[in-house]
Amino acid sequence: MPLEKTLAAVLSDKSRFGQIFIQRTGSGGFVLCHHDDANSRGLEIFKKPEDALRIARSDDAGKYRPLKTAPNLRRGWRLEVVDLGELRRALDCFYPGRLAMLAAWTDNRLSTTPLRETLDRQSGMYRIAAKISDQQIDDVVGNFCKSGGGCLRTILWKRDTHGAIPSTSLPPKKFDPGHDQTGRGQNAIPLLCQEPCNLLVVECRKVVKGEIDE
Repeated sequence: MPLEKTLAAVLSDKSRFGQIFIQRTGSGGFVLCHHDDANSRGLEIFKKPEDALRIARSDDAGKYRPLKTAPNLRRGWRLEVVDLGELRRALDCFYPGRLAMLAAWTDNRLSTTPLRETLDRQSGMYRIAAKISDQQIDDVVGNFCKSGGGCLRTILWKRDTHGAIPSTSLPPKKFDPGHDQTGRGQNAIPLLCQEPCNLLVVECRKVVKGEIDE
């Protein structure tokens, strides 16, 4: 499969994808765990790729994680998969859609959508989000999308069709696929963001609506 081909090309014996540490086994399988648990013992063992859905559902405090690429993946688990196919399925459960984005980007066929375009096409209760100012975008994107406490994706989209950066509050490394967004400074497979997510649209709406309500 195309995604497995892409995955095989970027994997090493020890790889990192977001907050996940991936280690190849001698039998052709893979072992996954939280990167902070790479040297830990006594972890809860999982054996099915779909177990990743359960692992990724909540953070260490048991709180639901609406944004799966937020840097709050819970610790204390070890997922063992038998081959590349199961690894792909597991990673798709941990970080939905990110392998497909990586494959498209690797093949130079990934298209991006500016934030303003995303907001302009909203309808119903979210239509008001398009009224957000550039200064408000600076603040919202800078806070919501920041790697530390926000989201681990590398932003590839622009603010508008003129190519403005999404937020001047974010450092240049936030837009660099070669940078480890976890802040560990290690070689990592990037989690790519090709367009603003629905959760960011919600945040934009909150800002505009709050200003109007005031």
